[in-house]
Amino acid sequence: MSHASPSRLTVDPSALSASPLTPPVSKSDAQRALVLGHLTGAWPLPSVQAESDEDLPADVRVLRRGVEALRLPPGPVRDVDCADGGAPFRILVTQAAVTPGARVRFTGTPRLGERPHGPLFTSLKQALGPAGLTLTEGAPWPVELHAPQDTTKLAPVFRVPGAQSSQYASSLLLGCAERFLREKRAWSVEIEGSLTSAGYMDLTVAWLRRFGFTVEQSEGHYSVTGYQAPESVPSLPGDWSSLGYLVLIAWRTGGTVERAEPQSAHPDQAILRLAAEVGLKMLPSGAPNTWRFEGEATGELRATGKECPDLLPTLAALACVLPRPTTLSDVGILRVKESDRLEGIRTLVAAYGGTTELSAGADSETLRILPPKVKPARFTMDSRGDHRLAMSAATLCVLSGVPLDLTGPECVEKSFPGFWRQLARAGVRYS
Repeated sequence: MSHASPSRLTVDPSALSASPLTPPVSKSDAQRALVLGHLTGAWPLPSVQAESDEDLPADVRVLRRGVEALRLPPGPVRDVDCADGGAPFRILVTQAAVTPGARVRFTGTPRLGERPHGPLFTSLKQALGPAGLTLTEGAPWPVELHAPQDTTKLAPVFRVPGAQSSQYASSLLLGCAERFLREKRAWSVEIEGSLTSAGYMDLTVAWLRRFGFTVEQSEGHYSVTGYQAPESVPSLPGDWSSLGYLVLIAWRTGGTVERAEPQSAHPDQAILRLAAEVGLKMLPSGAPNTWRFEGEATGELRATGKECPDLLPTLAALACVLPRPTTLSDVGILRVKESDRLEGIRTLVAAYGGTTELSAGADSETLRILPPKVKPARFTMDSRGDHRLAMSAATLCVLSGVPLDLTGPECVEKSFPGFWRQLARAGVRYS
């Protein structure tokens, strides 16, 4: 992503047309597959190599560069710039910690430095510190890590709280896979309390199994206990977080979405169920994994951040064009994303003329979105450098037919570099 001053883009939805729309490879799937390809010898990963760099999400490129640094022969400190990638940073920190003797200096954006990482660092120090792991934090950068050479005498378990982010547990479970291959003994992750966004941990388990690992799980406990090389290297699906925008845009324009696998384990595949609940029908269009959407969106929309937090900004865009109020629960997790997405959603709704009501319960926050009685002539939005806010604003523009003035459109590179090209295929014009 460019670090220059953000640009401004006027998005004109007045000439929409029906076209096939294609998402990038799944960011969440690709990150897990890249690590497992590295660990099991399937490197470079064919389905990532098949994508052009301009179509690969920035977070995937960040994680690939980090893994390439870890694959270098032992020696001097390896510098890894994680840019704004929360998942790549957390995954790479654990992989560095379990790479014998690795010395790594991590850097990233100021916003990435502000995001919470302490529970992961604490877990790594508690588990691997007795063998010699050192992990020191700057203010906030750099984060410097020196991995131990031998962990065979340690208790093979990582303990981590589950309330703040599932990325900690996923990162540690991928670390367990490395430890199993190296030590030929089971390593485990024990999660304290309930796990937020548990679907992403399920996705991690699914990818471990696709790459031939045996994963045993019970309530709050995951163990890597075996490995047998698979017959072939698994391929990557389309990204359901990106498909969330495209499903709604295809419905509005009469187009289709490609590379959409309904059987995916990705949490944001929930867009299909949620779209159905408000009245949209998913219909096959003839080609494999290609679908169209019909129907009138008149139902009530309810979703939770515990299930699909990255989908909530997309659902907020849909909420603005529904006839009834929408309820998004467990939204507090949005405050610690690439931006404060909770405030970003409220800003987007207000820019479009709607209103929001935020209420706090005993252990969660709920956001109610009331669409405007009359849609505006146009609306203005600052992406705040957050790819999901930028794409959600553009989705609202298409759904409503209302022109958008957007600041910072280039941030979509993080997860969906081809987003603006896909909208152009649907007849959206820019200036």
